[in-house]
Amino acid sequence: MTTTATAAYWEPLWAGGRRYRQLDGSENRLMDEYLGSGRGRPALDIGSGDGALARRLHHELGYRTTGIDISPSAVALAAAHDEGPAPGPAWRCADITTSDLTALPESAYAVITCRLVFRWMDDKAAFLNRVRHLLVPGGTFWVVTEIAGRREDTDPLQGLGISPAETETLTSGWSAVQSADLDVLRCYALHP
Repeated sequence: MTTTATAAYWEPLWAGGRRYRQLDGSENRLMDEYLGSGRGRPALDIGSGDGALARRLHHELGYRTTGIDISPSAVALAAAHDEGPAPGPAWRCADITTSDLTALPESAYAVITCRLVFRWMDDKAAFLNRVRHLLVPGGTFWVVTEIAGRREDTDPLQGLGISPAETETLTSGWSAVQSADLDVLRCYALHP
């Protein structure tokens, strides 16, 4: 079995030019609504890929953002897109499941985002424990993930969604869970 939660899996895809679903207006409006103004508070984007979500948090919502990804090529791509007069997010190549979390720029984050990443975590419970450790009291864990069964049976990507059991793992143990649907995706705002 090939594990998908490793740099050995993701690096060749990013290095080979693979790109993933881009943010759109509907998803951006939901982020605005559920995350609100950053006012300089720290945010962490896990699995930042090309950096679009981290840049939105940083430049448009006003968070002090760090984007991490397991793929060095993804981190390089994100940093290359962040040219401009204002400083951009901090970029780090790190594995959220195994890296030393004390090496991150902040000890805790007001917002942690995880877009199209949760499905690929091998040990979802351990991943969620690491996220909870990094989230400030009253913070928000923003997860965007595909839900199983939302695509046509003939769609080759039909199996990408998380199952009801994985949804239960994701949403258990939070003091507040809010969600909103976007086509095959569901967005969650989870609060400790």
